[in-house]
This record gives sequence, structure tokens and C-alpha cells, in this order.
Amino acid sequence: MLLDMEYMRQALALAARGRGRTSPNPMVGCVIVRDGRVLGEGWHLQAGQPHAEVNAIAAAGGDIAGATVYVSLEPCNHTGKTPPCTDLLIKHRPARVVVAMEDPNPLVSGKGIARLRAEGISVEAGLLQAEARRLNEVFVKYITTGRPFVIAKCAMTLDGKIATRTGHSRWVTGEESRQLVHELRNQVDGVLVGSRTVMLDDPSLTTRLERIGTRDPVRIILDAGDYLDSGRRVFHVESAAPTWVAVTEDRDYPFAGQVIRVPRGKGGVDMAALVEELGRRGITHLLIEGGGTTHASAFEAGIVDKVWIFIAPKIVGGRDAITPVEGDGFPTMEEAIQLSEMNVSQVGPDLLIEAYVKNPPCSLES
Repeated sequence: MLLDMEYMRQALALAARGRGRTSPNPMVGCVIVRDGRVLGEGWHLQAGQPHAEVNAIAAAGGDIAGATVYVSLEPCNHTGKTPPCTDLLIKHRPARVVVAMEDPNPLVSGKGIARLRAEGISVEAGLLQAEARRLNEVFVKYITTGRPFVIAKCAMTLDGKIATRTGHSRWVTGEESRQLVHELRNQVDGVLVGSRTVMLDDPSLTTRLERIGTRDPVRIILDAGDYLDSGRRVFHVESAAPTWVAVTEDRDYPFAGQVIRVPRGKGGVDMAALVEELGRRGITHLLIEGGGTTHASAFEAGIVDKVWIFIAPKIVGGRDAITPVEGDGFPTMEEAIQLSEMNVSQVGPDLLIEAYVKNPPCSLES
């Protein structure tokens, strides 16, 4: 059992190498072992390319008869962009397959495991299942609901301000924190901000990392009040990813890649309707970078799954300084959003708090 866990952790670590590149597919890793020796390993590098099992079998030279195959997700039993992995495993006849978790995709969902067992291959499922589900939390959310996994990110001072009373905000946090945000952008499918943030800060919303193979997310701008103009940098960046504008009315934005028209919600764009539409457009992982009004709308709509909050060792003060979550707020502490599984780490001089939303509310109305 201990050896099984060791090899499965190795498969999970391999799977994580595909982070940000496999969407809308899951991250999957595979390790093949016989007589205590690793014959081959592999992971799913990118959507449309061979799956982890295919790469691991190739690395083993095809000879895996009698071996144990450790795979972080149930092998597929349907034809998509690639053939079923179950067929390949049946052809090469391992003695045993150990699976971390069943695939939540309704096209698979236990069918791959059943097929292997029907062909006389021993299958054990559930080893390090919690770790496997956490690794693929984005895929699990998207494949079961059709909606993206949403992270709300903000950077604030120790006294809870994201900008001074004059609107000055460069920079709240240090260089290391800003670098980490670019790493996060490199992993998500889309990044969303409000038009006030675009007009005040004029961000590019691109991924700026000094290495080959990075990518930009789709940039999505909320504009409920006709604030945007064509001179903002977000509409002129050199990027393979487009810039979309989400609006509640029939307005034209010839400088945007696409215009998404959604119903009006409290105070602006209906955020629940917007994430449904983004899911239909293939956005599986969404990062909301603010500002305060946008974050308030997102929390009010109950669409946030996780928060990333950077806290800088600075005090700005001022009753009119901008806070991370604006709107009306909650009338009582009992109604406040509860977070769970909070993790605190130091990033340069700053602190980063990561946590999951425990009880998404239906409304922030007082």
C-alpha cells in the first residue's frame, strides 16, 4: 500500500505538469511499474495531444505485460480527439491498474474501469482520491456544471485598501506577488475586470513571464455604464488571446474582439448569467481581478469558488480609499461569506491568503 501511494503521488506530480495547458481536458499523470522498477511515465501535455497512458506506454517501449499502471484519473472509454485509452491498455495487458479517481465526465464515469475489469484486468480505484480531485478541481466543476471554476483575486494593504482616496494603486504589493499573478494568468482561460479598473489603471491583462510557452488568457471587461473607450491598452496588446466586452445593452464596441450581451443584474451585469455564457464559450477557469464593485457583484451572485488575497505591509488609511469588495455589504456577521481551508504563505514582503468559499450567498442585499 505504501508503494502504491508513492507511485500514485508520482503520477499526480506528473499530472500537475500540464497545469494551464490541458483545458478543457483534465490534468492526468501515469506511472507504469513492474517488479519494483518504473518502466515508463507520462502526462497529458496539452488538449488534443496523446493522453498520459499513451505517453507512459510509449516511454516503456510498449512492453507492460504483467505491470501495474498507476493513473491519476480513470482511463477514458470513448473516442474524442484521441482513441480510448482503455483499448490501448487492453492491447498491452497490464496485470493491474490503480486509479486515483473516477472521471466525473458523464461519457466516462466508471465505464472505463468497468471495461478493463470485463477484460480481466484488475482495477483498484480511490487511492489518493481527495488529492486527485483537488488537482482537477477546475475540470470537476466545469464538466459537472458547465460553468468555470472562479477565483477572485485582490491585492490590498494591511488596512484593507486596494487604492488610495485619489485612486492611486501602483503598486500595492511587491514584485514577487505581481510575478505570481502572472503565473496564475498563465494557468487560467480568462481574466475578468470591470470597466472602472480599465479606465483608472489601464492594465494590459496579459501574461508577462520570461520563458517560452506562456499564454495569455482571454480578457473580459464588464461595462454596464458605457465607460470604455478604444484608447485603453487592453484593446491594443499584441496577443493571440482576444478581448471581450460584456454588456447589458445593445451597444457596439468595434475595438473589442467580441461583445457578450447578458441580462442586467443588481448594479450591472448579471454575473451568474455571464459565467454560464463563458462556460458555453469554453472558459473553464476564470480569474476575477477586480475592482471592488466587480468583486461585490461576483460574491453576490455566488459564483466565486476560491479567493487569492495578497496583503501588503502598508497602511494607507482614509475613509474614501477603495476597498476590495464594495457594494452594500452584509448587515450582520452571521450573513457574511465564510471561507474554509485557508492557507497563508509569504510572497516576498507580502502575505498570500488562499481559501475556498464555504457558503456562497444568494444576495448581499441588506
